[in-house]
Amino acid sequence: MGTIVVFGGRSEIGVATAARLAAGKKVILAARRPDDLAAECDALRAAGATGVSTVAFDADDVASHPALVRSLADTYGPIEIAIVAFGILGDARRAKTDVQHALAIAHTDYYAQISVITLLVNALRAQPGDSTVIVFSSVAGVRVRRANYVYGSTKAGLDGFASGLADALSGSNVHVLLARPGFVIGNMTAELMATGVEPAPMSVTAGQVADAVATAYRKGRGEVWIPGRLRPVFFVMRLLPRAIWRRLPR
Repeated sequence: MGTIVVFGGRSEIGVATAARLAAGKKVILAARRPDDLAAECDALRAAGATGVSTVAFDADDVASHPALVRSLADTYGPIEIAIVAFGILGDARRAKTDVQHALAIAHTDYYAQISVITLLVNALRAQPGDSTVIVFSSVAGVRVRRANYVYGSTKAGLDGFASGLADALSGSNVHVLLARPGFVIGNMTAELMATGVEPAPMSVTAGQVADAVATAYRKGRGEVWIPGRLRPVFFVMRLLPRAIWRRLPR
């Protein structure tokens, strides 16, 4: 029986992904306000988890990360799957002029991610058996758009970090699955859509992302685009001249 840990235990995508993989496994949800995760715990039990526990996790408090990662392995046994699903979208307009807000986005979506993932990999390499870290990047980081360049730049950095890490871990007992979803219609983007922003073409739901990631995990893949047809689209996008790219509204 393996253990799944979700960093960002309130994340719609993170919990949905864990639910697709939970049958016969223990699941640990790490999040702020861990006592306020009843609905998420119920969903995972309904999905077949043998047990669900919650622990306190503050993504921005990087000083607390080492002790948390150590305690997870000591308390719940070897980790089979670690899902790193925390992050913020932020306010793209505000981030253009508000330095502190821009730094807050970068801190949560990149700096804190490196902290958690690096500590996880160190712990997983020391334990017996194979394990996988699932990292959520985004097509927003494949080629950063002017409309959300602060958020996009953090995803570009995270994507590069995870890709390089996967290469560095080749041949070891730790694997990285890098997920690159397009625009996700869900809790994280609800406020943005409430301002009148229309979903981008080929948008997906959290459930669709979770289905694709779970399938990729079972097949032992190292990366997955969601939906898959975004991969050739962004191959072309990366070749567009900058003069054309900057005129695209999104």
